[in-house]
Amino acid sequence: MKKNIRKFVTVIGIIAILTLISNSFAKNESGNQDTNTLKTEQQDTAKGQKKLSMSYDQFEEKSMSGIRKFLNYTGFSNATWGHLFMIVVGLFFIFLAIRYNYEPLLLIPIGSGIILGNIPFFQAEGINLQLGIYQEGSVLNYLYYGVVKGIYPPLIFLGIGAMTDFSSLISNPRLMLLGAAAQVGIFITFISAIFLGFNLPEAGSIGIIGGADGPTAIFLSSKLANGDIINGLQTQNLIGPIAIAAYSYMALVPVIQPPIMRLLTSGKERVIRMKPPRSVSKVEKILFPIIGLLLTCFISPGALPLLGMLFFGNIMKESGVTKRLADTARTSMIDIVTILLGLTVGASTQADVFLTTQSIMIFGLGAASFMVATAGGIIFAKVMNLFLSKDKKINPLVGAAGVSAVPDSARVVQHEGLKYDPSNHLLMHAMAPNVSGVIGSAVAAGILLSFLL
Repeated sequence: MKKNIRKFVTVIGIIAILTLISNSFAKNESGNQDTNTLKTEQQDTAKGQKKLSMSYDQFEEKSMSGIRKFLNYTGFSNATWGHLFMIVVGLFFIFLAIRYNYEPLLLIPIGSGIILGNIPFFQAEGINLQLGIYQEGSVLNYLYYGVVKGIYPPLIFLGIGAMTDFSSLISNPRLMLLGAAAQVGIFITFISAIFLGFNLPEAGSIGIIGGADGPTAIFLSSKLANGDIINGLQTQNLIGPIAIAAYSYMALVPVIQPPIMRLLTSGKERVIRMKPPRSVSKVEKILFPIIGLLLTCFISPGALPLLGMLFFGNIMKESGVTKRLADTARTSMIDIVTILLGLTVGASTQADVFLTTQSIMIFGLGAASFMVATAGGIIFAKVMNLFLSKDKKINPLVGAAGVSAVPDSARVVQHEGLKYDPSNHLLMHAMAPNVSGVIGSAVAAGILLSFLL
């Protein structure tokens, strides 16, 4: 019995010793595993920190590169004094339109266009952001197509024809001569431009500014001064400077014309009363645009796009059966085209293209031609009075309306006439040479086109 107890105790003791030994080895192995795991985790953490550090450096480098690229593309980085100067010019146009009501329908779109066209942006060889008016594929470039190809001016003439009443011209046809006389400014400027070094096509485009007719100036310059080779001569792209000059002087009619009118007329001449225009029948009103279309376009086929649309618009107006079409032409359509024309012409004055010696000369020639045209109409009215009886005398102030700035020149004549005689209304008389000036400048453009193209 004691022997069995000893065996049992011995077995229990051996089991206990083996259990203790086993537990000891397990703890050591676990400790080694924990140590290895800790070392691995430490190594992984170090690698992660290294990767994180590398990712951060790359992110920082890319971020700085992006910021530098952004700054290079901003207008601040690409602005020049030319851009800033042209933006100020655009703001000045808007100021004149709002503050003094100088042709706001023209100067607001043109001034805004000048600002749009001179927002500086990144330009480099091989990079086309499709932003500028001269960059192929840009929105402004597509809209400018109507200027370059001479699409907008005939549409403007269509609207003018649909809103013009030729009654005063029909009732007193001799006043048409005043409109023709005012075109002397065109040909004097043409000759002057040649002496200043412009070639024949360019000089012809510059000369038409003397008619003070923006659409005609744009139409002719798009044909003769568009940067292409014309009749063997390499021309400059002068559409922008010519258009801006023409529209600027149209807007400044109330500023430029009155001093010339006062200088060339006496106090006695300014108060001459003219007979009221006779009433014109509907048949005469319908026949006039038809006869005018045939006569002027046979004489000067080059003016067909302008005069054809002008008289077509007037036929719609006077026929009385296409009132809806005439209303559309003289309201919605002409407003839309005026917006597009003014905006794109303004945008074409991009500083690096517009600010040249040629542009300055064009503005100078434009001012001179407009003054000569105004003087030509007044002087010719004085000459006509030498051959007219006393009761048929023409107030020389009316001659100033011979330029084709419709109806602004006629309004200036009315305003000046009322200054010296508050009961002497000259508006209806002045409209006759005014609308004939439109026809005359278009005919002159057609003649120049046929000679120089």
